[in-house]
Amino acid sequence: MDKSYLLGLGFDCDDGHLRITRGKNFKIYGGSHRTHTLMQEKAIKFNEHLDRKRKTLDEVSEREFLDIAHTVGLSIPRPRTKQRNKPR
Repeated sequence: MDKSYLLGLGFDCDDGHLRITRGKNFKIYGGSHRTHTLMQEKAIKFNEHLDRKRKTLDEVSEREFLDIAHTVGLSIPRPRTKQRNKPR
């Protein structure tokens, strides 16, 4: 059983609907109808790339993950780096 999964969070819902979709190694919560649908499509495309590579999400390297994410148009948040205080 895979432990890793893609998580999609949408914050632009203004129609009162709570949208939740779970699929093969992805979970999507919230968003407007349009946003939720786009996240679903990207998660499915991501899985198609994994299938072509004959790998699971747990088996891809970080570089492979980022390459696939870029290809399907996923936005990946980058970790914030600490800024050093510069002497004045």
